[in-house]
Amino acid sequence: MAKEKASKKHEAERRFFTAEITPAMDGQSVLLKGWLYDLRDIGKIRFLILRDKEGFIQVTAKKGLTSDAVLELMKEIPRESVIAVRGVVKKSEQAPGGVEIVPESVEIINKALEVPPIDLTERSKTDLSKRLDWRFLDTRRKNIAPIFKVRSKIYKAIVNFFDSKGFININTPKLTTLGLESGAESFAVEYFDKKAWLAQSPQFYKQMFVIGGFERVYEIAPVFRAEKSHTTRHLTEFTGVDFEMGFIESEHDVMDVIEEMMKYVIERVSKEASRELEQLNVKLKVPDKIPRISMKEAKEMLAERGKELDEDDDLDAEAEKLLCEIVKEKYNEELVFVTLFPWSKRPFYHMRPENNPNVTKSFDLLWNGLEVSTGSQREHRLEVLRKQAEEKGVKLDSIYAALFKYGAPPHGGAGFGLDRLTQSMLRLENVREALLLPRDPERIRP
Repeated sequence: MAKEKASKKHEAERRFFTAEITPAMDGQSVLLKGWLYDLRDIGKIRFLILRDKEGFIQVTAKKGLTSDAVLELMKEIPRESVIAVRGVVKKSEQAPGGVEIVPESVEIINKALEVPPIDLTERSKTDLSKRLDWRFLDTRRKNIAPIFKVRSKIYKAIVNFFDSKGFININTPKLTTLGLESGAESFAVEYFDKKAWLAQSPQFYKQMFVIGGFERVYEIAPVFRAEKSHTTRHLTEFTGVDFEMGFIESEHDVMDVIEEMMKYVIERVSKEASRELEQLNVKLKVPDKIPRISMKEAKEMLAERGKELDEDDDLDAEAEKLLCEIVKEKYNEELVFVTLFPWSKRPFYHMRPENNPNVTKSFDLLWNGLEVSTGSQREHRLEVLRKQAEEKGVKLDSIYAALFKYGAPPHGGAGFGLDRLTQSMLRLENVREALLLPRDPERIRP
């Protein structure tokens, strides 16, 4: 009997989350903990809205049914205070979600000392810059946490996908003296008595360990770019998703992996974050087949819509958006690979087709009007690499050149921005909405 009583007491003290409370629990006693989101007083009824990591729930206290002590305490609690509510679940057609809590006790765990400096309501008018200054408060808003729950599911799905395909996770240095991209876009740092740079890409290290015998590698880690870009899609620090694979026949092998990955990620997120997607009013479409369109074909399509680009031009933001609209109309797909980018726009280590040295065996992946990935087959023949580096005016680093002296298989890979993936999936206007604490040319705090 004593054990049974102890068990019932423990069960009564179990904390429930708001998402667990359903009308089927009518009459059940529960304990909830969270923040006081809102408080309303309507005559003899007092409404308290409690928010926790899962959502919101209404607590309804009525004079005559609720103790005077609880009613009085509810009147005095400052918004955003941390509270605990013990009460009984009650079905209610008028309450959000068809259920409310009739309180038996309310406890202030920690009282908020000031009014928040930003608006935390659903229809917040606080501008993005100020919201980011107070991000730990901003994430309490109704439609902010779902973004990061979706992002977390994207991350999980990517890891599971690569693991299932035999890729090895690697962790590479972010302090380096070797870069394969433009040095002008690197952040220099003091490294004791030397100068080092924050890594713009793990490209060198990915190739190192594919050639080193791992064959298939991936990394999810910070990437740094000293770009003075003030756009809704650029950052100076972002989370890169990079992979590299050996023994490929062409860049299409890399695109095949990406296509399979995107199908898997969208499918898993659709299932595992269905509640969050509904909150954000986002419906995801798993692609049937991602179209592969050469840059030449893409420019012809754009020209038909009045967007003219020169032969060596890259796609600008307007062109990417318009091309995705065309692909949606023509193929009913939201993703598209653009292939065979001009040699003039690609790094020296991208392979060129034997029959056309003016282009590269490279591609971009566009999703909902935004570039989310760039990849290619890499040049694995040292004599060709030397010529291409010379042609680009790049001094081939001896450490990098050494990789190709001892048997380098044909290989290729790609890089994604996790932030842009989230932005594209959720159709966010600004990439800064897709990460907690963004870094750009002006923002390096908090």
